[in-house]
Amino acid sequence: MAVNSPLPVAAELKPVAGIELGYAEAGIKKPNRKDVLVMKLAEGATVAGVFTKNRFCAAPVQVSKANLEAVKGGGKAIRALVVNTGNANAGTGEPGLQNAQATCAEVARLLGLDAQQVLPFSTGVILEPLPVQKIVAGLPAAIANLKADNWFNAAEAIMTTDTQPKAASLTTTIGGHTVTMTGISKGAGMIKPNMATMLGYLAFDAKVAQPVLDELVKYAADRSFNSITIDGDTSTNDSFILVATGAGSLVVDSTESPDYAALRDAVTGISRHLAQQIIRDGEGATKFITITVEQGRDMEECRKIAYAIAHSPLVKTAFFASDPNLGRILAAIGYAGVDDLDTAKLDLYLDDVLVAKAGGRNPDYKEEDGQRVMKKAEILVRVVLARGEADATVWTCDLSHDYVSINADYRS
Repeated sequence: MAVNSPLPVAAELKPVAGIELGYAEAGIKKPNRKDVLVMKLAEGATVAGVFTKNRFCAAPVQVSKANLEAVKGGGKAIRALVVNTGNANAGTGEPGLQNAQATCAEVARLLGLDAQQVLPFSTGVILEPLPVQKIVAGLPAAIANLKADNWFNAAEAIMTTDTQPKAASLTTTIGGHTVTMTGISKGAGMIKPNMATMLGYLAFDAKVAQPVLDELVKYAADRSFNSITIDGDTSTNDSFILVATGAGSLVVDSTESPDYAALRDAVTGISRHLAQQIIRDGEGATKFITITVEQGRDMEECRKIAYAIAHSPLVKTAFFASDPNLGRILAAIGYAGVDDLDTAKLDLYLDDVLVAKAGGRNPDYKEEDGQRVMKKAEILVRVVLARGEADATVWTCDLSHDYVSINADYRS
């Protein structure tokens, strides 16, 4: 069960003008489950994405990046996305690239597009050939049920080890214009920043110039999907895509536009919500942990320290056991790579409990207070460095027996 994350309600996921979604059961890995998703975009839509930095990036990542670059070079706009679950098409060499391109070509044929106008995405087991024939066979059914209100089904169609679909919607007013945005994400393991195996798709009905959207997707990702970690493993397939359908009345053609900041903040907020749903549904997770590092010299050192804590198996297992063995957090701070850190100025809090003061145990700290916090389902770790004004926040979860069981049995 996801930690304090109720199941999305299909009726509350708002259609976004300019995008339709259709799914199919193609039997890629298991029968009788949604495993192919097609998203069709209206003319005038702009698309931007950020992708994994894993050098073994999957074939669909390579093709998607190339097709997005083609648009910037004067090629035709992206008009469709296709996603399959059950197979990552990663570590598959040249045949994998050919299969990703064949998938795009078939989507394009069915929708009357050019193959370069399609972005492919895959998630699932690495180092296994993509069953492209099954995907191609499932595409007509996915396209036949293209609907604007298929967001919940779309969220289900991209799941792997997720225990529940992840989706969110928002309607807001920006500069007097109503803007509707809806997004979905997937991921429960192999989650680490750059990017954090996750997929995320967020559409909204504003008209946004390509350079602006390129800037916006990076900004939002850094404050959402690139600020989460479950197990410290960066996937081969991570992708986060923004779609500005252009079907609404809001137009943002510059980052200097008076409406840009409001749009940026709304997109970042819903992206953060989708990213946090991934952590709440982490494989075997029982606790949702927010780690904030404050008063650092710059954001980079704050993030280093936050990630060191979040990635530590010793810290994560202590949280699972509700064991206030909090010296493990201090040790993680110390090896984070901030070489000139003055630990004598550092304070450490668990929620409102001051655990360490000026680099040592707080004389007033009582272990029962620490354990009271660690038994909670949601925990805040605050590290105060007292050396500047920068801060950073990372979201993570604990590490339980179930994480081992899930990953030991992943391919069965």
